[in-house]
Amino acid sequence: MTRYILRRFCEMVLTLFLVASGTFFLLSAVPGNALSQKINKLPAATQERVLAKYGYDKPVLERYVVTLKNYIVNRDFGESIVQAGDTVSGIISSKLPVSARLGLQQIVIGVTLGILLGTIAAMKRNTIIDYIILVGSMLLKSVPVIVLALLLQKYLTKGAVFDFPIVGWASGKELWFGGWKYTILPTIAGAGIYLAYYCRLTKTSMLDCINQEYTLTARSKGLSEVSIVRKHVLRNSFIPIVTVLPVTVSGIMEGAFFIENVFAIPGIGKYFISAVNQRDVPIVMGLTIFSATIYIIAIFITDILYTLVDPRINLAK
Repeated sequence: MTRYILRRFCEMVLTLFLVASGTFFLLSAVPGNALSQKINKLPAATQERVLAKYGYDKPVLERYVVTLKNYIVNRDFGESIVQAGDTVSGIISSKLPVSARLGLQQIVIGVTLGILLGTIAAMKRNTIIDYIILVGSMLLKSVPVIVLALLLQKYLTKGAVFDFPIVGWASGKELWFGGWKYTILPTIAGAGIYLAYYCRLTKTSMLDCINQEYTLTARSKGLSEVSIVRKHVLRNSFIPIVTVLPVTVSGIMEGAFFIENVFAIPGIGKYFISAVNQRDVPIVMGLTIFSATIYIIAIFITDILYTLVDPRINLAK
């Protein structure tokens, strides 16, 4: 087990290094950045001094080495070119709680309801309840997140029944456990895709387990359906659910890109989109590496969780 964890940790570090290197060279290959747009009207001598300040007077390979040194040795992940004083570390510390709360609410609601509805659909297969759940999940899966967010803004705000705020987010002492009225619409918009995906995944996995020999044996012994589902079907059905956990974690950031912009939520996603539009290279690279780190760690945790849901897997070998 220890040897496996060490090997996977080394693979994580290597993967993160490749992601950082690839991101750097891809961004360097794109012509122009926020700095060139800011200094294009300045005198040539002034432009040279500004480029030297940010290191853009050096060759690409030299800038690559300096960037890695700042990341690894100095723990300096760069400063915004557009917004002076904004650093990657400062942005993450101030914006991450907002995105984390939004993503956590979306996952808790979407995954929980998805597993519940998927279980119901599997147990009520080929009935009207199964068909309603199936059609509903297909609709949620087909509608893009940004379209669903805009529809919620149009029909669930300033109405006779619902009057949710269109923009804004809780702050200060209410950042984690307050301002619920601001979180309802963004949470629903992001939770829909999780609900649809986990509903279909749970149903498919449960139907596969229901038809296995160990389930038929338990049923022949006279066990009740509730006992069979609880003791034999659910546990084995969770194996593919655990497998897609990294996709769910990475989807938090992807969904936040659109939802935070639509609802003007001051999170990492909104800031990232702004940095991309303004070609703020240090911020784009820093936040990209941060997202990749979350995804890689999620994969590592998933590999460990395999042993909890499937006793046939032994990492000690």
